[in-house]
Amino acid sequence: MNARRTLLAAMLTAIFAAAPIAYPTTVLAADAPAVQAKEGWYKHLVDFDFMKQQVEIPPKKGVVIIDSRPDTRKFDPGHIPGAINIPDSKFDKLTDRLPADKTTLLIFYCEGVDCMLSHQSAAKAEKLGYTNIKVYPAGYPEWAAKGMLTSVSGAWLKKQLDEKAALTVIDARPARVFEKGAIPGAINVPDTAFDKNLDKLPADKAAAIVVYCGGLECVLSDNVANKLKKLGYTNVKTYPEGYPEWSKVHAAAPAKVVVEAGKEKGSISVASFERLLKENPAGILVVDVRDAKEFAKGSLPGAVNIPIGQLEKQIDSLPKDKPTVFICGTGARSGEAYDMVKLLKADLPVFFLDAELKFLGDGKYTLKAN
Repeated sequence: MNARRTLLAAMLTAIFAAAPIAYPTTVLAADAPAVQAKEGWYKHLVDFDFMKQQVEIPPKKGVVIIDSRPDTRKFDPGHIPGAINIPDSKFDKLTDRLPADKTTLLIFYCEGVDCMLSHQSAAKAEKLGYTNIKVYPAGYPEWAAKGMLTSVSGAWLKKQLDEKAALTVIDARPARVFEKGAIPGAINVPDTAFDKNLDKLPADKAAAIVVYCGGLECVLSDNVANKLKKLGYTNVKTYPEGYPEWSKVHAAAPAKVVVEAGKEKGSISVASFERLLKENPAGILVVDVRDAKEFAKGSLPGAVNIPIGQLEKQIDSLPKDKPTVFICGTGARSGEAYDMVKLLKADLPVFFLDAELKFLGDGKYTLKAN
């Protein structure tokens, strides 16, 4: 009898040892703080390992990471990649930055275990009806200390460039894209040609470097930043929003186009016209007022065709924010176009080229002032 009991006990022990208790793994993964919770902390906490799974570029769908620290002094010079900034002190004014879906995973963080901002913001979000909220209490200090990539804001980057700070800005996009437009002063080190551009990198491995590419959906800046860190560079950050944000928000306003007057009223001097074509062709609209058949045989590069007989009907298509220069072959029809527009819409910035203009094909031409 005792032998049977002993055998049964041994069998039960083996069964339970082979079949561990099924804990809810999602809860363990999410609510596993590496530090002891403090009074006033939010109830749902996550640790570094959990954060690593959520921080991605492009940002992970269904997850919003929120930095609760002040913008200028904390968020702008360094934050977790992909995070949005909602300072706790401005939370009530910036709730429009929160997702519409109240089931979205919100992860708040701030300046470490002694910082209460993220916990306060998490509680505010809960009151707004959000149901999936976590706080990463170790916050930015731990993230940075563990050698993870960190990011800067466009506002911070612009300030550094305006102040001519010692900073190397790297564009990780392909050369053909870089040539179409880039952040001023940036050097092009394409991710796909990284090893061929090592000579462009600063000699000082402690030099401040910011890498960017084509926005939050672009991984090239992260790739290049990680390669730089492997080479021993110790002060590398990314600008995840990259050139798309920069070109819309932080780029300098276009320089005002200066038009030098010609001899005739309303005309542009030949020298001024040729200079603008060479240095700032996007700063003016060149309208060829000859007939369509004439235009088809050749005109100036970038010119559009509005025959003089159709100009009145298309006058609303002329820009108000940059000069329009009318051209023809002799200056006669271009001058007529100028007179017509000034009669109908005197406020439009229009000029005409009073010159003998011969079109040679393939964008080539000869030009002589009348």
